[in-house]
Amino acid sequence: MSTSEKTDAKGSKEAEPQTAVAAAEQLAAAKKEAAENRDRYLRAAADLENFRRRTVREKDELRLFASSRLLEDLLPALDNLALGLASAKEPKADLKVLVGGVELLQQQLKAALAAHGLGEINPLGQPFDPHQHEAISHQPSTAVAAEHVLKVVRMGYVLNGRVLRPASVIVSSGKPVEGAAG
Repeated sequence: MSTSEKTDAKGSKEAEPQTAVAAAEQLAAAKKEAAENRDRYLRAAADLENFRRRTVREKDELRLFASSRLLEDLLPALDNLALGLASAKEPKADLKVLVGGVELLQQQLKAALAAHGLGEINPLGQPFDPHQHEAISHQPSTAVAAEHVLKVVRMGYVLNGRVLRPASVIVSSGKPVEGAAG
């Protein structure tokens, strides 16, 4: 073996430990980074689960107490109804006073409901709209044009622009046809 071969062999042997040390350092750094990434992942997963649980809890609370403002606004009307009933039970109750009280109670209820987005559909005399009205019958009329609402049988209601209940109406079929009865 020549001296150059010995040096190469010796240099290779010295290079191997340096490469192994560098590889071990890289492996340790990679393991440390992997452990940090796993820890961040577990924390993020726990945060997401906590967020999901909190959201479900808040949604349930919102569902349970969503109507509390409306109910608080209706309580005075309920109190006035109790007063009206007590007044009606008096021996000499005045019917006109009772009717006036019931009308005030109706106005109070409508105002409380309107404050929460409820509106009436009162289409008397308007053209029939199948999106807001439910025709229960047709009747001839000389006073109301054909396909217009002749009579409102039951009021309809909208909540913030969305129909809750269509108005039940009788629709005019126009002027009666003479000699049509047979």
